[in-house]
Amino acid sequence: MSDPADRLAARRGETSHLVEALDQRLAGIIESSAYSAGDDEHDPEGATVAFERAQVAALLEQSRAELRALDAASERLAAGTYGTCLRCGGPIGAERLDALPATTTCIRCADRR
Repeated sequence: MSDPADRLAARRGETSHLVEALDQRLAGIIESSAYSAGDDEHDPEGATVAFERAQVAALLEQSRAELRALDAASERLAAGTYGTCLRCGGPIGAERLDALPATTTCIRCADRR
C-alpha cells in the first residue's frame, strides 16, 4: 500500500486534469453547436451532438464529484479517520483504498448496499 497522502494527491491530480479536459471538450461542443442552425430534430447530426454534449456534461459532473470526495478524504486523513468505515467503524482494506482512495466504506458495508 502506498502512502495515503501520496495516493490521494496523485488521484486528485489525475482527476483535476480530467476535469480540465472535459471542461474544454464541453466548451468546444457548445461553441461548435452555436454556429449550427439549432434544429436538432431535423439535423441528422443534431441528436449526436446533443447526446455527446449530455455525455460529456455527465462525465464532467462525475469527475467534479470525485474531486469533492477526494478533498473529503484528505480532510479525513488530516483528522486521523481516513481508512475507517463510516458505516460500521471498522477498517477499510488496503487494497480497497488503493483502488478507491476516496471510499468511505469497507467492502462488507459496500456489499450490503
